[in-house]
Amino acid sequence: MSEQVHNRLAVVRAERKVSRQSLAEAVGAHYQTIGYIERGQYNPSLDLALKIAKFFGLPVEALFSLEPFRPLTYEVYGRKQP
Repeated sequence: MSEQVHNRLAVVRAERKVSRQSLAEAVGAHYQTIGYIERGQYNPSLDLALKIAKFFGLPVEALFSLEPFRPLTYEVYGRKQP
């Protein structure tokens, strides 16, 4: 069994006002696949993860990680995690 891949896809997609359908069409995936990835029910292939990162103009590690992401409030405001 593969390790869970954590992601910030829903946050970035909402911030950029991109629908699941639009993203799916742009990267050649089904819109339900995007939802499964966002909910952590499906790990994207390397190819799909790279296409999604390219679509948003971000490095792949800004969207996907093997470790849980720190909450954005800590990243944005520089607060130390308790």
